[in-house]
Amino acid sequence: MNEESTVIDAVDKVSPAVVSIVVKTVNFDYFSGPTTSDQGIGTGFIVDKNGLIITNSHVVDDPVGEYTVVTKDGKTYEVNKIYLDESSDLAIIEITARDLPVVEFADSDNTKVGQMAIAIGNALGRFQNTVTVGVVSGISRQLQATGGFGGVKTYENVIQTDAALNPGNSGGPLVNSSGQVIGINVATSIGADNISFAIPVNTLIPILDGFLKEGRIIRPYLGVTYTMVTPEISELRDMPVGAFISRVSPESPASKAGLLRGDIITKINETTMDGENSLSQVIAKAKVGDKLKLYVDREGKEEIFTAEVEAAPENLK
Repeated sequence: MNEESTVIDAVDKVSPAVVSIVVKTVNFDYFSGPTTSDQGIGTGFIVDKNGLIITNSHVVDDPVGEYTVVTKDGKTYEVNKIYLDESSDLAIIEITARDLPVVEFADSDNTKVGQMAIAIGNALGRFQNTVTVGVVSGISRQLQATGGFGGVKTYENVIQTDAALNPGNSGGPLVNSSGQVIGINVATSIGADNISFAIPVNTLIPILDGFLKEGRIIRPYLGVTYTMVTPEISELRDMPVGAFISRVSPESPASKAGLLRGDIITKINETTMDGENSLSQVIAKAKVGDKLKLYVDREGKEEIFTAEVEAAPENLK
């Protein structure tokens, strides 16, 4: 099968489940007074046939925004409720609908550099899907990125692609050649041509599973602020590679386990904290109630602590 028909088949499979996110804006005209208009600001995709849609939290985080969703067949739905998870830059949108087409997820841990990457989105805020094609050019990257409309955020463990993205693509799916979602398009790096990024879909899956069970976004929580000590920093500073704890939140699982500022977590269960695995990635994959075995370097001596994962406080950003 040639590349062109592969792309067409993948797009045909997934695009019915891709939606435009629209916000109502009010403009004041000196002669005619206030006027309202609809502006496409991003993209989303349907994950549940009864009206659950995923996008980026930065696309729908205006508390007074009046949002609607436009499906590929041109139908417009009012947004009933938005659930934001700002730490992962993901949002779940509820609309009233039944029997909608849904996307299929890939296992993004199996994403390989060089594989095809197809981005589908509402380019530059128009109301129709556009398609760009490229390859996965990097995985497990960390970046500082601008959202399409300004604001800088640090993302961990993202997929890098050369499929061209622009602001309206935010929240749309990055899919493989089989039409399965591997990531959620998020940003283009500052000052870079043709370097775009997507949040791996495996970051979304536990958030969505928890939401379907509990009706709200539940985030696993350890309760530390940290900086990753990379192999390069490790050599320069003569410190072990791992997560250097700069703050332990009071009454948090980390505090109850006995962690202190200045500890370096080098391993959690069987996962080593190295360039490929950051602390937040490991915690994100844990479930509330899981017991984690933390291997800690405390002033040069290894100590082992056990922490029980809790749900993040609702007021935690």
